Amino acid sequence: MGELKYMSGFGNEFASEDHRCPGALPEGQNNPQVCPYGLYAEQLSGSAFTCPRSSNKRSWLYRILPSVRHKPFQPYKQSNLTHNWDEVEPDPNQFRWKPFIIEEKKQDFVDGLRTICGAGDAKSRNGIAIHIYTCNTSMIDRCLYNSDGDFLIVPQQGKILILTEFGKILVEPNEICVIQQGMRFSVEVFGNSRGYVLEVFGVHFELPDLGPIGANGLANPRDFLTPVAWFEDRTVEGGYTVINKYQGRLFTSLQDFSPFNVVAWHGNYAPYKYNLDDFMVINCVAFDHADPSIFTVLTAKSLRPGVAIADFVIFPPRWGVANHTFRPPYYHRNCMSEFMGLIKGHYEAKEEGFQPGGGSLHSAMTPHGPDYECFEKASNAKLEPERVAEGTMAFMFESSLSMAVTRWGLETCNRLDKEYYRCWEPLRSHFTPHTGEQEVTAVPAPASSMSLEVI
Repeated sequence: MGELKYMSGFGNEFASEDHRCPGALPEGQNNPQVCPYGLYAEQLSGSAFTCPRSSNKRSWLYRILPSVRHKPFQPYKQSNLTHNWDEVEPDPNQFRWKPFIIEEKKQDFVDGLRTICGAGDAKSRNGIAIHIYTCNTSMIDRCLYNSDGDFLIVPQQGKILILTEFGKILVEPNEICVIQQGMRFSVEVFGNSRGYVLEVFGVHFELPDLGPIGANGLANPRDFLTPVAWFEDRTVEGGYTVINKYQGRLFTSLQDFSPFNVVAWHGNYAPYKYNLDDFMVINCVAFDHADPSIFTVLTAKSLRPGVAIADFVIFPPRWGVANHTFRPPYYHRNCMSEFMGLIKGHYEAKEEGFQPGGGSLHSAMTPHGPDYECFEKASNAKLEPERVAEGTMAFMFESSLSMAVTRWGLETCNRLDKEYYRCWEPLRSHFTPHTGEQEVTAVPAPASSMSLEVI
C-alpha cells in the first residue's frame, strides 16, 4: 500500500500532480489546446456554474483517457438500495437494531450496501438516505459513483482503502470519509468490514458556524485531509465495471481502462477524511446541558436558516463537571429525526442494549432518553468531575426530515430489537408530595372590597 500522503484543510483550493509526472498540471489556464503529457482535461462540477464564489465547487482533472469513453449503462440487478419510502406502513415507534451481520458469502462494498431508512427524493434533489455496509472482499475492477448526492462513510469494523480519481484514502474505524457527488471510487478491505453511510441529496456537507464559540473549536479545518494525486495506467481485459447510482437505482457500464487515471488535478471539489479524535469538544462547565448541536462535526444545510437536511454529530470522550445536574442525555421529544450508531465502547445512556455495529432510530416527536439503569445510577451518583464516554464513540445522523424505515430495516435484516421498549418499563414514579403542609394564615379581605362575578 505504501505511505499515503494528504493535504490538509477543509474546502481549500488544492493543486496536486503525481510525482511520476512533474509538470502535469497546466500553467496559467484550465483547458489548454494540448495538455502536458498528452492528457485530457475534464471538469467535475459540484455546484451550478453560477453559484456564489463562496459555495462554488469544481475541480479540473487531467487524465489519460476521459470518463466519457464507456459502453451504455444497463440496470444492475443485485442492488439492495432503495428510495421507496412507502414500501411499508409508517411506524412512529422507537427502533433499535442489533449489530448488523457480516455474511460469510463473498460480497464487496457495493453488494454489501443496504438501505435502512430515509426521506425525500433524489430526483428533486432534496433528501437523505441512511445505509449500512457489510463486506468481506475488495472491489476488483469495479468502481462506484453517486449521481444522487454525497456519501459520508463511517467505518465501524475494519479499515478500508478507498481509491478515488483524486488519490488514495485509508479510513479506519473512528475516522470518517466524504465522497462527494460524481466522484468515482473503489473500496478495498482487509477482512470483515462494517459501517454506516449517510447520503444527502442536493447539498454538500460543510462545517457548522461557530457563533459565540468564536474562531476555534469543534472540527477544525486543518484536521481534514484530502489525498494527493495518484494514477494507474491500466488496460482491463474483459472490461472495467463502472457502477452509477442514479435516481436511487444502480446501473453498470463497461470500459476497457481504469477510471483512476487522473495524473494531476486542481480545485476545491475533492474527497476528504477526518479523524474523530481531533474533535475539540465544547461542554458545559456549570450546570445543566448545552444542546447536543455543540457536537456537530459536519452539516448539510436546508434552505431554512438553522435547520439542516442532515447533521453528523458525535459523542466523544470528555469531562463531565456540571453541578446539580442529571448528566446523561435527558428525556426528549424532538422535531428532528435521530439515527444513532456506535463505533466502539458503551453509550452512556444505554450501556447494555445499544451495541457497536448496531443502530437506533427515534423519529420526529417520538420520546426517547436514558434507560432505567442509567436513570437510577445518574440520579444517585456523587457529582464529581468524571470522564464521560471514555473508550467510546457514538454518533448521530440527525435530520429535519421525517424518515421512513425500509422493509429491509424492519423485516429482512432480522436484526430489529423488538424488546427495545422494555428498557424504559421499569421507570417508576418518584413523586413525593409534601406530607406536612405549611400553616397558612388567611388575610381577610378589606370591608370595601368588591366580590367578582364569574361570567
